[in-house]
Amino acid sequence: MGDIQMGGTPVKVALAQVSPRFLDTPATLDKACSHIAEAAQNGADIIAFPETYLSAFPIWCAFAAPIRNHDYFCRFAASSVLLDGPELRKLAEAARAAGIWVSMGFNERSAASVGCIWNSNVIFNRKGELVNHRRKLVPTFFEKLVWANGDGAGLEVVDGDIGRVGMLICGENTNPLARYALMSQGEQLHLSSYPPVWPTRDPSEPTNYDLAEAIRIRSAAVAFEGKCFNAVVAGVVDSTTRAAIADGIPGGGELLDACDQGISLVIGPRGTTMASSTPGDETLLYCDIDLGECVEPKQFHDLVGGYNRFDIFQFHVDRRPRPPATFTDAAGSPLAQRQVITVAGDSQSGATHDDSQSGEERRD
Repeated sequence: MGDIQMGGTPVKVALAQVSPRFLDTPATLDKACSHIAEAAQNGADIIAFPETYLSAFPIWCAFAAPIRNHDYFCRFAASSVLLDGPELRKLAEAARAAGIWVSMGFNERSAASVGCIWNSNVIFNRKGELVNHRRKLVPTFFEKLVWANGDGAGLEVVDGDIGRVGMLICGENTNPLARYALMSQGEQLHLSSYPPVWPTRDPSEPTNYDLAEAIRIRSAAVAFEGKCFNAVVAGVVDSTTRAAIADGIPGGGELLDACDQGISLVIGPRGTTMASSTPGDETLLYCDIDLGECVEPKQFHDLVGGYNRFDIFQFHVDRRPRPPATFTDAAGSPLAQRQVITVAGDSQSGATHDDSQSGEERRD
């Protein structure tokens, strides 16, 4: 890991609070590439997209019993993409052409299974190089009906000209251990992604989950505890999503209409809001940040420095990938790994999970 940036050069963040084309991966990808180009033209250094923007959040799991959502799951699996597939290569090329960092949430299909799907996120740098790939550690509540558990392989902060960047997906931002794992690597810019809605009860009930308020609470906590900037992006419900839910679930459209949508924010290292969106609006939210503002607050609470007791607390993170099987030859030696995948150009290195039968390899 390189020297930590002490500030001086502003970083312009763009948050793509936008909707996908529901389970239409090619159309959603085209829309994403358009937003990437627009953000770059407006001077953004990085653009972040919502949780599983490619190309749907499985909201039907909250509205329909498992015995009634098989068709959605099959369509969901068909729209999911492989890490080394053409979809992410196109995304990498868009990042490289625009000269901008890109963080993208997507539904990742396994090469070892037609039904294993991960809630994943990738980060590309300005050259279109894949610098981080991670899978949500634990799907939350009804999400367990569609997503598999991830691993710790991508729980890493990456260095770049925009500082040290880390990323957590939705409910992971409530996990203090996941947050601390990134904090302990000198994180300066934290990325948080969320869905458009996340009901826990009938939306008419007063105890239904208030997604926007929950985002505000945990986003401020992440920034204040880590003394970092937190760029938070939520999705939007559009007509394609509503139509698909209304067509397949009796009363589903009305339930979706009644759900409060999420909010996008930029929170500074003192826990104060620097920019915020209007929930439900399609927008690119921009904010200029200065990494130098992360320094002074460390005088007060440096949880990875003077404000901790490492003689009392110890913390270990296992970053090993978890392949479905490990194969050995007759002598008991592991078989050779498949070649590491690169996403944007033959000569570029990248981060990858390899879920082939010969094992799994990772490089960040």
